[in-house]
Amino acid sequence: MINSQDIKNGVCIRLDGKLYFVVEFLHVKPGKGNTIMRVKMKSVTDGRVLERRFNIGEKLEDVRVERRPNQYLYSDGEGEVFMNQETFEQITIKKDLVTGGEYMKEGDIVEVVTDASNEEVLFAEMPVKTQLKVTYTEPGLKGDTATNTLKPATVETGAEVRVPLFIEVGETIVIDTRDGSYLERVR
Repeated sequence: MINSQDIKNGVCIRLDGKLYFVVEFLHVKPGKGNTIMRVKMKSVTDGRVLERRFNIGEKLEDVRVERRPNQYLYSDGEGEVFMNQETFEQITIKKDLVTGGEYMKEGDIVEVVTDASNEEVLFAEMPVKTQLKVTYTEPGLKGDTATNTLKPATVETGAEVRVPLFIEVGETIVIDTRDGSYLERVR
């Protein structure tokens, strides 16, 4: 159990039978009345953000989570297969539990988050930035670089990304895996 005033960003709590990660918290002391904690939480299962208020001293059930690096091996009919970097044990995780999974290629290291009490996999998370090679894009026109115009490009994982006009086939680019946006070209 954890007291509501001990809530910090990244803490995992169980509320109404569901797991939530604390995204944001604010200690509020109004002019009149008791001090409260205003907490923004993200659901582990569906990703919805929920805002709740807790009185100071209120007891909450905290969940101990473990983050372990796992290497992506391949995709089979049931999901994505990962190998634990420390024990070399293989686990299969459903595709919808992998954030940024469309930008994942063989050999990538992802962080797998598990509930420490029952070893249940909560989700797997790609690093924020990843480097991918462009396999197809339309050629840009010469002199067409005055504006921040973007064009579609297909990367080696098969995902489609919007890139600037100067990017060509065969170039390696850096992508933000949270939203699939182009960040920079690798030289």
